[in-house]
Amino acid sequence: MNLIRLQSISRRYRMGAETIHALRELSLNVERGEYVAIMGPSGSGKSTLMNLIGCLDTPSGGTYELNGINVGEMDDNQLAEVRNREIGFVFQTFNLLPRATALHNVELPLIYAGVPADDRRHLALEALGHVGLADRINHRPNELSGGQGQRVAIARALVNRPSILLADEPTGNLDSKTGAEIMVVFDALAQKGHTIIVVTHEEDVAHCARRVIRLRDGQVASDEPVRK
Repeated sequence: MNLIRLQSISRRYRMGAETIHALRELSLNVERGEYVAIMGPSGSGKSTLMNLIGCLDTPSGGTYELNGINVGEMDDNQLAEVRNREIGFVFQTFNLLPRATALHNVELPLIYAGVPADDRRHLALEALGHVGLADRINHRPNELSGGQGQRVAIARALVNRPSILLADEPTGNLDSKTGAEIMVVFDALAQKGHTIIVVTHEEDVAHCARRVIRLRDGQVASDEPVRK
């Protein structure tokens, strides 16, 4: 079953008198449990596509269905609820609270979702265990390495058990060795059945996925399985 279904998606922006066509009649599907990389040069539309998939933006034309629901028909409150429930975000800059422990950082989405304290702690501990940080729960971001910080961010993205893990340049701020370690974490999550979409400009990161979609000028230039 298609988890993500994009049909003839367009996204236009007005910049003064000029209209920018970020996406042009783009169509693609992602099935539940797929591990997909999205690549493309600057201006290809990959950031716009990520924002649309993550419900941070809405299309100018076309249809986006997530879990069979038309995202384009949702109001701002419904979009916010979908973001919190269905999508786990992993950013290049980690976006951790500097004074909070790893455990509290991971609990944050559950606090927003109104989950009781005991349940929050259990779910956060479980998520940190999935990324190999069960022994770092009381450490603050400045007491963690870059790779550990990104793993905390991945645990936070997983804690709500979202439908999609959406990662934007997840190794962009890491050295190559630490970046490779983070991709091992993604691979393990993919093997457990998580749906993962990674936006990247790095070929070695993209080839950790099972499928690579390349964009050019707001359209799908190629969509191919990764041969391992």
